[in-house]
Amino acid sequence: MKDYRDLRIVFMGTPEFAVASLAALLDAGCTVVGVITAPDKPAGRGMKLTESPVKKYAAAHGLKILQPVKLKDADFLAQLRSLNADLQVVVAFRMLPEAVWNMPPMGTINLHGSLLPDYRGAAPINWAIINGEKETGVTTFKLKHEIDTGNILLRESFPIGEDDTAGDVHDKMKIIGANLLVETIKGLAAGTIVEKPQESRDGHEPEAPKILSETCRIDWSRPVEDVYNFIRGLSPNPGAFTVINEKMLKVFRAKKEITHMDVPEGEPETDGKTYLKFSCSNGYLHLLDVQLEGKKRMPVGDFLRGYKFDGE
Repeated sequence: MKDYRDLRIVFMGTPEFAVASLAALLDAGCTVVGVITAPDKPAGRGMKLTESPVKKYAAAHGLKILQPVKLKDADFLAQLRSLNADLQVVVAFRMLPEAVWNMPPMGTINLHGSLLPDYRGAAPINWAIINGEKETGVTTFKLKHEIDTGNILLRESFPIGEDDTAGDVHDKMKIIGANLLVETIKGLAAGTIVEKPQESRDGHEPEAPKILSETCRIDWSRPVEDVYNFIRGLSPNPGAFTVINEKMLKVFRAKKEITHMDVPEGEPETDGKTYLKFSCSNGYLHLLDVQLEGKKRMPVGDFLRGYKFDGE
């Protein structure tokens, strides 16, 4: 049994989601001896080098930062080994080679945004909402060879609201996950956590593959409920889209109207001022918050005031 504050921890993460976990570790008094994050990348119109959210936070708190391009690089592995970590913690990073995850004596733990074994993969929040789940959660587990398959340490569930977007769930999850991560580290140090193998339901668990651009196009032939879930599951990023007059129109918020349909699926209807709706297999979906290709995101009323449909 150890005091968790005495454990030497290396933290690995890149996006804003991971910052909440790093902050929680520091707030709990954990000893973070190093932070591994992505290399700076050019971004924006000027293509200036941009630091990851985790790097910015780590630098502001005086933490040692490593930004390897290749995780198998001998120099990086030597630097990592020199940190003499007891435990490594991964939150929204990238796949690790065994030389990295198997390095510390207590292994490497990962925080995943689902109730494993459901929604293994890169986009668990998005797919849970797209599939109409009413509940999701977070899982801490030990890393091993196959992605997202290691022994479970702790899990915590929470409801997905009827109107929650991926952004809403992300913001709830990063806090719940950060707290669960601290609880996990305390339990590991105290020796009170029993690792549990993931129990598969004959391979029928829903998966969470990476969201690709072609994944995001709206299929108006689906029922209203499915299209509604699809839109909120991709909001705000990367955004579900449809095409009008050969231009991409992203949709971030919508509302449902279940009704008998006498028009072809995917047909837009509008008064040109206050509403724009598309027909689905069992009703209409009213677009509320949109972004036309090359334009800013805006309420649909503002969009309609500045847009002319073909034939108008």
